[in-house]
Amino acid sequence: MNHKIYKMLKTSEQKYKMKDVRHLLEIAKYAALDAGKEIIEIYRSGEFETDVKSGEFPLTKADKRAHTIITGHLSKTNFPVLSEEGVNIDFRERKYWEYFWLVDPLDGTKEFINKNDEFTINIALVRRDTPIGGVIYAPCIDTLYSGSKETGVYKNEKGRLIQFPSLAERNQFKDLLRREHLTVIASRSHLSFGTKAFINQFQNVTLKLLGSSLKFMLLLENLADIYPRLGPTMEWDTAAAHAILNASNRGVYKAYLKSELKYNKPEFKNPFFIAF
Repeated sequence: MNHKIYKMLKTSEQKYKMKDVRHLLEIAKYAALDAGKEIIEIYRSGEFETDVKSGEFPLTKADKRAHTIITGHLSKTNFPVLSEEGVNIDFRERKYWEYFWLVDPLDGTKEFINKNDEFTINIALVRRDTPIGGVIYAPCIDTLYSGSKETGVYKNEKGRLIQFPSLAERNQFKDLLRREHLTVIASRSHLSFGTKAFINQFQNVTLKLLGSSLKFMLLLENLADIYPRLGPTMEWDTAAAHAILNASNRGVYKAYLKSELKYNKPEFKNPFFIAF
């Protein structure tokens, strides 16, 4: 863990006393960094203690410990926390929430178990059904992404801060179809037949495979042009990245491209989506 990130966060936090989006994201950053430190210790020890949760998804000791650390930090805000490892809150209660945190304590558990370093911590601040702020931390590369329309979008990579300017206007799918070459990002662990068929409509494609919410960040960094996901995902998989992409004037659209993903639904499963 690079302590330069902590130092920069501490300096920034002292400037903000009100619980605005900027200050709330500072709390989320601390939560992600602390959880990342615990995850890395478990990752390097190799003692994962893997279980299988409902839906046959793997669950490790790292998921559980990260959940506890993150919820401890976010409880200071007095906003409800909806985490992948604690999704037992009835929709009849959730539907009245104005603001809440949506958390994936360990996104890319398969990547974690396979030890390919492609896993992240995702924390999103959601207003009603829309993510308005996001933090993504990749512990293995000590890189933290954060963003909202109020703060702008940043990457803190081992203490080096990089700001990403917002696009002047959003990309249009019809324009992507006309490009002579396109870089497509897809899931390393979940490359579905539907996704492959979608990719085949483009003329000349470079395909990149990656795990976790890092796929979205390739769009942010202009290292990929489009991310189709025609397979199952959950709200906590996408919310933090969705907020960051929206803040940079990009979108995460339902597959028919008429509207964007919504959150805090009765069921947490996302529809298929295309991000660009």
